[in-house]
Amino acid sequence: MTLPTGPHRRNHGRDAAALRPCRIEIDVLKFAEGSALIELGDTRVLVAASADTRMPPFLKDSGQGWVTAEYSMLPRATHTRTAREVVQGRPSGRTAEIQRLIGRSLRAAVDLTAIPDRALTIDCDVLQADGGTRTAAITGAYVALALALRRLLLSGDIKAWPLGDSLAAVSVGIVGGVPLLDLEYEEDSNAEVDMNVVATAGGSLVEIQGTGERRSFRREEMDALVDLAMEGIAQLAAVQAEVLRPAMLEVAEVRARGQRRPAPPKPERDLWGPPG
Repeated sequence: MTLPTGPHRRNHGRDAAALRPCRIEIDVLKFAEGSALIELGDTRVLVAASADTRMPPFLKDSGQGWVTAEYSMLPRATHTRTAREVVQGRPSGRTAEIQRLIGRSLRAAVDLTAIPDRALTIDCDVLQADGGTRTAAITGAYVALALALRRLLLSGDIKAWPLGDSLAAVSVGIVGGVPLLDLEYEEDSNAEVDMNVVATAGGSLVEIQGTGERRSFRREEMDALVDLAMEGIAQLAAVQAEVLRPAMLEVAEVRARGQRRPAPPKPERDLWGPPG
C-alpha cells in the first residue's frame, strides 16, 4: 500500500519525507571521553559519554563491559517550565522508559565482550525540545559513544574495536492522513499514529515503538512508516559518518597496525655481516 503523500505544509520548508536540518558538533565538552551536540530543527540534545572501571555488580567477573544511559530535560527546554526531577526524588516514568530505550539501543551496537571491565555511561540532556528528543538523543549518543571508544582504543585501554554498523533513530507518524518523517512537537501532538524507529545504517532494525494515538492502524501503514523511517535513518547515518570521519580514520590506523604481522627476524649472518 502507498500512503497518501499530498501537499503538506511544514516548517523549514520541507516535504513529508524530509528530515529537519540536522547538525552534529563533536568534542563540545572538555572533560568527557566523548561528547556531541545534536541539533535537529529546533530540538537540541547535549550528549556526554563517560568511561569508568566500576562495573555493575551483576557483571562482576563476567568478562564483558556495559553501556547505559541517563536522560533529562532542562526546566525550560519546553514551552513552560518543568520542575527538575531531582526535586521529586526520582525520575518520572517517561524519563525511565527513555533511558532504558537509549541504553538498549546502544548496547545493540556494541560488542560488550570487546570492552571488558569498562562501563560507559551516556548522559543525554535535552537543551530544547521540539519533538523527537529520544530519537535525537540516540543519534547523538552513538556519536559520543564512538568518540569515547576511540579514546579507549588509542590509549590501549581496550584492544579490539567494539562497534560494528552505526546506529541512529527517527520518529515518523501519520498526521491528517499523511505519513510524515521526523515529527516536530505540533505534528507529534496531533498525530493519529506515532512511531519511533531505531536501526543501523545497514538497515537492521533495533527497536520500533508504535502507538495508535487517535486511531488504530493497519499493517500496511506500519510497513510504509518503517520504510519512511529507514530513509531518514540512512540520511542521519551519513551525517554521523561525516562528523566521525577523522576519528574513524585514527581507529582504522590503529586496527591496521594491530593486524600487521611482525617482520621475521633476520638470519644471524645478516646481523653480524660476512666473516672478516
